[in-house]
Amino acid sequence: MPINIHFISGLPRSGSTMLAAILRQNPGFRASMSGPVGAMFAFMQQALGGNSEFSALIDDGQRQRVMRSVVEAYYADIAEGHIIFDTHRGWCGQLAALDLLFPDCRVICCVRSPAWILDSIERMVQKNPLQLSRMFNGEPALNVYTRAERLMDRKSGFIGSAWSALRQAWFSEQAKRLVVIPYEELAVHPVSIMKQLYAVLGEEPYDHDFEHLEYDEPQFDRWLGMPGLHKVAPRVEFKQRSTIVPNDLFNQFDEPFWEDDPSPGSCAVTILRGRQRAAGSDALTANLDTECDALLSR
Repeated sequence: MPINIHFISGLPRSGSTMLAAILRQNPGFRASMSGPVGAMFAFMQQALGGNSEFSALIDDGQRQRVMRSVVEAYYADIAEGHIIFDTHRGWCGQLAALDLLFPDCRVICCVRSPAWILDSIERMVQKNPLQLSRMFNGEPALNVYTRAERLMDRKSGFIGSAWSALRQAWFSEQAKRLVVIPYEELAVHPVSIMKQLYAVLGEEPYDHDFEHLEYDEPQFDRWLGMPGLHKVAPRVEFKQRSTIVPNDLFNQFDEPFWEDDPSPGSCAVTILRGRQRAAGSDALTANLDTECDALLSR
């Protein structure tokens, strides 16, 4: 049987692991930090594409079955009826393929200003000053400016590649699949945000415990050279703080484009406290597909 799956993507250090920690409290859900499925999916896409000497022998129907099977086979041990939330930064870049292969899915995008993401990573770097993180390819990153340059590289940077994929998805014809959750909204108003997320997904609400979250991946974080990167605090809360990133660098990357109103050409749904907003529209999203089709026809 086809699996019941949604995807978590968006930007790093923007609440996706915290969201997974919340979702996994529901016994009918399975969620965790970024896993291998997104990379496996991309590798298979390459193997079946034009670079393969056998690509002329493979039709689109075969490609669809094989690529869908990569995801389905990985989660074959999940009990029937359970809902999977697979996390990977690359899913935004695969939105058209997900729309084709999993027509009932949503892609939940956790977002945050890149300036604050840089601040979050810089704090982790300074917290582990003796480590050379794989986040920088294990090479010395001499200062915050060189680190930011590598992180924001649009091709391979930890932030920049995810940022580019999110921008692509935001303005794509499949943007109605996106459910955008700003980090600050989830951290400050978790009850309201989760209630709305369940509604968008068409699931029965669940009474989550926002005071006792549990999630940690110490072995992976040690391998990455960034201990504590995926450790989720027990309590969902927003901690106000000043940035440790220099002002000129911070201002350069403080660009939360999802806050633009209107945002022409996109029908992504942004979940805010007490309401859902389709980009490019002030109307509440009572019927997402109808509203998005109207926006894209303008």
